[in-house]
Amino acid sequence: MTRPSTTTTTLPQLAPETAADFFLTDGGLETSLIFLQGIDLPEFAAFRLVETTDGRAALRRYYAPYVDLARRERRGLVLDTPTWRASADWGASLGYEAAQVAAVNRQAVTFVAEIAAECPDVVTVLNGVIGPRGDGYVTGSEMTLEESAEFHSLQARAFAGAGADMVTAVTMTYPEEAAGVALAARAAGLPAAIGVTVETDGRLPTGMPLAEAVAAVESLSGGSPAYLMLNCAHPSHLEAGLVAGAPWLQRIKAIRANASRLSHAELDESETVERGDVAELAGDYVRLRELLTDLRVVGGCCGTDDEHVAAIAAALSTVGR
Repeated sequence: MTRPSTTTTTLPQLAPETAADFFLTDGGLETSLIFLQGIDLPEFAAFRLVETTDGRAALRRYYAPYVDLARRERRGLVLDTPTWRASADWGASLGYEAAQVAAVNRQAVTFVAEIAAECPDVVTVLNGVIGPRGDGYVTGSEMTLEESAEFHSLQARAFAGAGADMVTAVTMTYPEEAAGVALAARAAGLPAAIGVTVETDGRLPTGMPLAEAVAAVESLSGGSPAYLMLNCAHPSHLEAGLVAGAPWLQRIKAIRANASRLSHAELDESETVERGDVAELAGDYVRLRELLTDLRVVGGCCGTDDEHVAAIAAALSTVGR
């Protein structure tokens, strides 16, 4: 099967005919590159790898098992750009000017498009990844909605110009920044998935309850996200913020959880990869899908690799909606 075209309102993972199915993503890109491939990533900036032959080869080694998994499982694949740190501020900290940051974001889309072209039998979605302006674990200084939309427009425009199918905000820690990404994506003509992270108590790093955060993102963005995502926390932490049967759960259609039960602060101090229990994590996803009944995209985050995602896919495939 060939990769279908997408529009600003239609994504293959949201198509009615896939309602009883799910797409896959990759796992923890940066933790895999650092701890499994031994690559030095200053500031966790994987985007720099697309600029060199050796870097692109390392990225291909990383993505290949996920493409193979999607092929074996006959599932679609949301194919992420390695651009979580490819924003103006993080780029500047690594010596990049704004024009260079935009260029490397476009280059990243071209790179994943090449991978997609090499697997025409897998339905792929080219996904431009946007990370927080600050740290993914600590909120720090907060932007207004308007400041966030302006700041993240650089990446959103670059993704659109290079032919990405969508934008995903990853590890957002407060609603104004999360909603700002959605507005930047909309202005660039791309659908957006908005991902937030939570602490061990199921609340955002600001202390805001997850239900309140979802409502705020929806309100601030005018309901523009294609869907919402939870990521970069263990399923047990995510569950702490979920309310069974709540209508807002229908908007959460993607899960990318951490492998470990450790808190963000503990993970930040860890000098080894925290892979957790693979089988237990897969079982946790089954339990999450009982709460999130319209789950369309699953993958991993920190500490996960293709073994985790394969186990998650296998576990979810054995249970019905």
